This record gives sequence, C-alpha cells and structure tokens, in this order.
Amino acid sequence: MPGMTEKPSAPSRIRDLPSWLLGRAAARGRGLVSAALAQHDMKMWHHVVLAAVADLGPVAQADLGRTVSLDPKDLVGVLNDLQAAGLVVRAPDPADRRKNAVSLTAGGEQRLEECTAAGKRANDELLALLSAAERTQFLEMLRRISGVR
Repeated sequence: MPGMTEKPSAPSRIRDLPSWLLGRAAARGRGLVSAALAQHDMKMWHHVVLAAVADLGPVAQADLGRTVSLDPKDLVGVLNDLQAAGLVVRAPDPADRRKNAVSLTAGGEQRLEECTAAGKRANDELLALLSAAERTQFLEMLRRISGVR
C-alpha cells in the first residue's frame, strides 16, 4: 500500500501541542544521550548524580537526592553502582557523623568529563538543525518554561 513505509504523522489534534512536541524532542534527546553515555558504561541517572556531586561535594546523601529529585532508594542504587565502579566514595559526613557524605574520586572526575563531552556531542546532534542563535534562544525558552536556572 502506498504510504505504509512512511513515518506516520502525529494525530492532527495533538501535533501542534507544545507539551507533545517537547515530549517527542525529549525522548529523542534521551535516546541520543543514553547511547553516548553507554559508550562510557554510564546511564543517565549515573551522569546526573556524578554532575551533582561535582557541583556540591562532599554532599550529604539526603541533600544529593533532594537536589536531583531522585527517590532515596533509587539514589542508593545509583550510588552503589558508582561506588562499585570506583567513581564516588561515601564516608561519614564531618558535620553530622550519622549521615553519609558523597564525594567524587579522581576516576569519577575523569568519567564525568568524558560523559559531559559525550552528552554535549549528543545534544549537538539533537540541535543540529538549529543555527547558533536559534540554539541560544531555544535553550533560554526551555529554561523559562521549565523553571530551571
């Protein structure tokens, strides 16, 4: 049948909804970034947590979870993976020995640099159809509507 091999268009009642379009763009972006991070034996949440620890570390585990909006039990799994790979260490927090503080290891810093570069390349691919000025404008608009600073 003609047209059966073509990529289907979105249903007419949703194709112009910003929320639907943002969701499709986000799914494509996540796919590109996930594939790039996988080349470094990393997953998206691992990268997010490493980046947050780099910004905040040493950081109390509970504060880290709140910062990245990750459920505490899910955070423990991510931290277990990162610690097993030698990328972070958890030690008693000097400010409150009842809490764990998370820090990057030298290996964690190196992996974060690799993943940051890989993520940037994946996002460059995602936005390849936009000019530099359009990218700047698009990112500013996304920050405004998402509430991210």
